[in-house]
Amino acid sequence: MQKLKLTGLSILSGLLMGVSWPATGNIAPLFFIALIPLLYVEYTISQNPDKLKSRHVFFNAYLAFFTFNVYTLWWIWFASAGGMAMVAIIYTLFMAITFLWFHSIKKKFGNKRGYIAFVILWIGFEYLHFNWELAHPWNTLGNAFANYPQLVQWYEYTGVMGGSLWILIVNVLLFNVFRKIVVLGEPIKSNLKAIAIIVVIIIVPSIYSFITYNNHQENHNPVETVVVQPNIDPYYDKFNNMTEAEQIDRILSLARQKITSNTAYVVAPETAIPRGSPESELEDNYSIIEIRKLIKEFPNIKFVTGISTRIHYGFGAEKPTLTSRGDGIKREWYDSYNTAIQIDNSPVISTYHKSKLVLGVEKMPYTKLLAPIEKFAINLGGTFGSLGTEKEAKIFNGNGISIAPVICYESVYASYVATYVKKGANLIFVITNDGWWEDTPGYQQHLSFARLRAIENRRSIARSANTGTSCFINQRGDVIKATNWWEQDIIVTSINANNKITFYTTNGDLLGRVCAAISVLLLLWSWTIKIKNKFAK
Repeated sequence: MQKLKLTGLSILSGLLMGVSWPATGNIAPLFFIALIPLLYVEYTISQNPDKLKSRHVFFNAYLAFFTFNVYTLWWIWFASAGGMAMVAIIYTLFMAITFLWFHSIKKKFGNKRGYIAFVILWIGFEYLHFNWELAHPWNTLGNAFANYPQLVQWYEYTGVMGGSLWILIVNVLLFNVFRKIVVLGEPIKSNLKAIAIIVVIIIVPSIYSFITYNNHQENHNPVETVVVQPNIDPYYDKFNNMTEAEQIDRILSLARQKITSNTAYVVAPETAIPRGSPESELEDNYSIIEIRKLIKEFPNIKFVTGISTRIHYGFGAEKPTLTSRGDGIKREWYDSYNTAIQIDNSPVISTYHKSKLVLGVEKMPYTKLLAPIEKFAINLGGTFGSLGTEKEAKIFNGNGISIAPVICYESVYASYVATYVKKGANLIFVITNDGWWEDTPGYQQHLSFARLRAIENRRSIARSANTGTSCFINQRGDVIKATNWWEQDIIVTSINANNKITFYTTNGDLLGRVCAAISVLLLLWSWTIKIKNKFAK
């Protein structure tokens, strides 16, 4: 009966986290108590070592985070069944292992050090999850506040991991008050100091944020920007039922409706140009020829959009890059890219290759380790490997304005987006195609996370999504002129360019780096003591 109760509490914790999340409940403050049932499960297990073991901690943690991940990310199934399985099974495993490490340290060093270790280990795990081959930082806890910009204006100092820290500290402190009052029967009066500390930790950042939100003034530096939402079905129209001419004509006819003499930029979605091209032959691409005609009509505009491109290397015995593929007919190597381009009245087309790729769809992890099975995969007639990537963030320049061409999934990577701004980007353009996920919470969550990038860097954002939601986002994270889902639309406004650099832009995930370093030391310390105790016996 006790094990069944613990199972129920673990599921409850996962559900509370899910209901707190953008687009699957959106009650972000609920996350301040969402981990309490799971912490109670861990406490109960640690108090009953004869009946319950560490494996029970792992099982219940896995159950809680599995519930959370499935509840908030089930929509990935529409784009990739394998990706959904990876999130539900493998990423849950990483979360459960992190929780188990906390339990192990707490068991060795006591409650106080254990709960401090929990906070540090979790932030360290999130930092790792932004920066390794299996990265998928979508469910970074601080993202819970993405639709509450009034509460998190201080992300311009801490980034999204500051929100994770906030959530973890409040959960730990509230659980300890709950444990003392409800479990141990201590009077409320003797815990008033702890309660007051919790209130201060919740209220002070919130008040600071509300004041900042209501008093934030953008420097007046307007850039008129047109955003196109062509609404081309990625499953049925993009590669089958609509011709290349029909697709680009729809985009350009929409753009013409809103372009004025003051328009500086036109932004169209990721891979909006339907036919890919070698980068040496971009000017021969029909869509780019048509865009050039538009620019002749409106010579002051810059057109930013997406296209699939290739770089060819010729024939050679060895692969020129880890991600290059072989063309058996032409007998040459080439790399494929998800590319953002900027076209203006100059003869040069600026290009940027997407660097943060979707695992399992655009990227195979640990390419060097998996390279030995490549020939086997090719012989089976399948595809193998990843898209090529840019080595680092790259900005597009022109007329005193620099923009960050953020492609789709990259907008989830807080510190990576900050590197665009650190390089001089005054504006952020997000180009994406969220139609793969259909009408699910996926596209809504993706949009909400962009609001945090605006706050962290104090940059206005223009977002062009093929099927929605397209919008503008101001520097305090407000969504402006949002389009409807699955409709053709065109929106225009003047967004303010900004040159000021925030603390977060300069320092990135400083909090994450510190916690990751301490986590390594904690784990080494824990393992050293375990080994010593083993030999002492």
